[in-house]
Amino acid sequence: MANVAAQTVAAPFGRKRRGEGHTRRDEILAAAKSLFLEEGYGATTIRKIAERVGVSAPALYLYFKDKDEIMLALCDQTFSHLIELFQSIECVDCSPRDRLRRMGEAYIKFGLEHVGEYRLIFMEEQAPEPVRHTGHRGDISDPERPGIKGAIAFSLLERQFTELEQQGVKLPHPPVTCAELCWMACHGLVSAFINEPDFPWSNRQELIRGMVDLTVRGFAP
Repeated sequence: MANVAAQTVAAPFGRKRRGEGHTRRDEILAAAKSLFLEEGYGATTIRKIAERVGVSAPALYLYFKDKDEIMLALCDQTFSHLIELFQSIECVDCSPRDRLRRMGEAYIKFGLEHVGEYRLIFMEEQAPEPVRHTGHRGDISDPERPGIKGAIAFSLLERQFTELEQQGVKLPHPPVTCAELCWMACHGLVSAFINEPDFPWSNRQELIRGMVDLTVRGFAP
């Protein structure tokens, strides 16, 4: 009798009703993100995520086949916001040089406003294999492929350097390398601010503008 009662209670946490699957999926992603940040990606198990959501492990597998797939979905979720920022900047009627400045500042601002997500996506040592081995160089021909949003965001940045080159600007490196260096410079600043929040930096806004200005002028004086 007790087993029947337990099954009755557990049943609502299984498959969602038709049309509600996205709600459960979002719950799983939120629970996984909090656990990854609390305990680390390596220490978090599917069972722990399922318990946090309030479902059985088999029920969770209805939405994600493994932990790596959850992490890739979180990567896509985070990068989708950055893609929106970059695309809005691309729509602005200005030069590729000015768009680069705006993208650099938008990237830094995004990282500092989403510290948890930034730590998880950019500073997690045990990232899934697809992220470690392809990263920003993935094939973006299928924009809906899991784990590809980061490569799409990077391609938008790289495109600004390609346009500069097409306009006759002599870049010091190929566009892809320039985009990598630009990304790394901005990432370094964000990481320093996140890792040393109490360090007596001179002026954050000036540091942000200075980093972006030095980076852009270094590529396209």
